[in-house]
Amino acid sequence: MKIYNYPSKSAETRVAVIANRSHQFTKKDFYEITRIIEDVRKRGDKALIKYANRFDSPGLKVGSLKVTKNEIETAVKNVDRPFVRSLNRAAAQIEAFHKQQLRSSWVNTDRPGTLLGQLVNPVDTVGVYAPGGKGGKTPLVSSVLMGVIPAGIAGVKHITMVTPPRKDGTVDPHLLVASKKVGVDDVFKVGSAWAIAALAYGTETIPKADVIVGPGNIYVTLAKKIVSGVVGIDMIAGPSEIMVIADETAIPEFVAADLLSQAEHDILSSAILVTNSKEMAKAVEDAVEEQLKTLIRKEIAKNSLTRFGAIIVVPDLATAMELANRIAPEHIELQIKDPFEYIGQIHNAGAVFIGNYTPESVGDYIAGPNHVLPTAGTARFASALSVDHFIKKTSLIYYSKEALKREANDIIRLAEIEKLDAHANSVKVRLKKM
Repeated sequence: MKIYNYPSKSAETRVAVIANRSHQFTKKDFYEITRIIEDVRKRGDKALIKYANRFDSPGLKVGSLKVTKNEIETAVKNVDRPFVRSLNRAAAQIEAFHKQQLRSSWVNTDRPGTLLGQLVNPVDTVGVYAPGGKGGKTPLVSSVLMGVIPAGIAGVKHITMVTPPRKDGTVDPHLLVASKKVGVDDVFKVGSAWAIAALAYGTETIPKADVIVGPGNIYVTLAKKIVSGVVGIDMIAGPSEIMVIADETAIPEFVAADLLSQAEHDILSSAILVTNSKEMAKAVEDAVEEQLKTLIRKEIAKNSLTRFGAIIVVPDLATAMELANRIAPEHIELQIKDPFEYIGQIHNAGAVFIGNYTPESVGDYIAGPNHVLPTAGTARFASALSVDHFIKKTSLIYYSKEALKREANDIIRLAEIEKLDAHANSVKVRLKKM
């Protein structure tokens, strides 16, 4: 990792490269994914099987798209107890956190003759995309928990999960056990853009969803972008990113490990250290090189660090916080002496991890807050996946005759300013009857 002094021209250039990175969708990508979506919309299950046979499972049939109860029960027998114990703890803690986000309907009658309020209702159906990794070999169990649990708490009536099948037409048992644990109603063996299309439009086998959530590769992300508006989505998530803010009290090995934990995701991932200590910068640089040697995904991590990694030395921690707000990273870690003194200075971040013993991975799996977070600077205006993504808010308005009469002239005047005579007349005709 290269060390930059900030502020400087070279540091500014590097920050710009990192801040402007995102999924690069080409015209060809848009054409290909749009074609797939239209194919699924028109031909339903036949199109799903065509793509599943071509890319995932050559022998999969329409009758096998839906995971059966027997498959789930077999999965339960094929996972070990430590996994179940870890799953139970994670699910309980994620549920406890998200229950704090529940909203209630409300009404207000402060103004005489009026009732104003809001109805809060869940959407009817949700589709959760659970990546299975290449060939279904790296199932993202945590994505099942993070997508399904808040939907269940919101009160969603029907939750569907889609996940790409393995070559033999099966689904990783850990994914199935997780889906059972959190109350998924139906699991289907479809992945990539065609799975998103199935959830957006429905097929003979897969029900149409009102909201689609869950991470995926560039094709899943682009498909969600295209169907957004037809259905609700969680967000257009870009590559993962982390910023560690560290001072002289940080432990270099911890900082290096956390930077690499994000760099190993993808060659487009970003890992940045911001520190006010030149000694820490050098120590972390050395620790990263040492730890890289033992990583299974070291080539991916190394490529990521070369393209979008940086160690930035700032004059003080106040400057570090300003830089953090400018970049608005998905994850920020505060490995500094008095982290709680600086939390109020962070305005743009997906999640903040506080102290030397809070690595980003606790948030990925078990702490409780959702790990589906805004990326690519969108933390300036977006938030983590939450119960709110699965509810709708409907306004309630009631006026008595007296209340309308009291405010009628103001309504009429505003409507006339906008040259909307019919709006004004809808009040005038009532005034004539009073």
